[in-house]
Amino acid sequence: MRMNNTVIGALAMIGASVPASLSAQELSADLASNDTDELRGAVQMRYDAALAATNNVDVVAANDPRYLWASEAKAQCAIALGFLKSDTRDEPSIAKCDYAYGLMTQIPRRPVAPPPAPPPPPPAPEVCADQQPGIVFFPFDSAEPAEGASQTIQFLAGNAATCGWDSFRVVGHADRAGSNSYNETLSLRRAEAIADLMVDLGIERSAMSISAEGETNPRVPTADGIRSPENRRVEITVSQ
Repeated sequence: MRMNNTVIGALAMIGASVPASLSAQELSADLASNDTDELRGAVQMRYDAALAATNNVDVVAANDPRYLWASEAKAQCAIALGFLKSDTRDEPSIAKCDYAYGLMTQIPRRPVAPPPAPPPPPPAPEVCADQQPGIVFFPFDSAEPAEGASQTIQFLAGNAATCGWDSFRVVGHADRAGSNSYNETLSLRRAEAIADLMVDLGIERSAMSISAEGETNPRVPTADGIRSPENRRVEITVSQ
């Protein structure tokens, strides 16, 4: 078989990684024998196995270093056999033959596949994109929320965990009927009333900021002194 430059270079690296000297204690028991015939048989067995491995299509094609170690074992065992023909025990080639053969016969570990990436989180519900998901209206000159306020707060409390809302800004407003100072006080009472309702439905008061803007920020601009149902309100904005 003709080897390309990549394989030749890899063989050179394998050869460089074989220890320069190996002690007798590191040899397999059959190679540590003083009997020349037994030693020759053990080296021959390693040579034959290495030769078979280098001709084995499965080993050649495998994505592991067995082929390279088999090539090294074949070369070193051949050197050792050459010396043994003249009954000469060449310790370096015998040791390298045994070392490469041992690595050649190791079953390579299959690479452990990384765990699959966790699936992306499901998209947040559309409601989570609304930064002002709650608005409650009030009767004239009253801090008692209009009918339907509980449903609005239940909606906020029910979606807080899903949407990651952990901060609530509760702002009271009034229409332009009445004095500025009176409307300031009234709008704060409205904000406090909604905050109490939010606490009753499970939202921590520590997560709220409560303020009042009186008649200064109308939802629908009107002349001074005009009653406007849309301006008598509490607006709740959220953030994460």
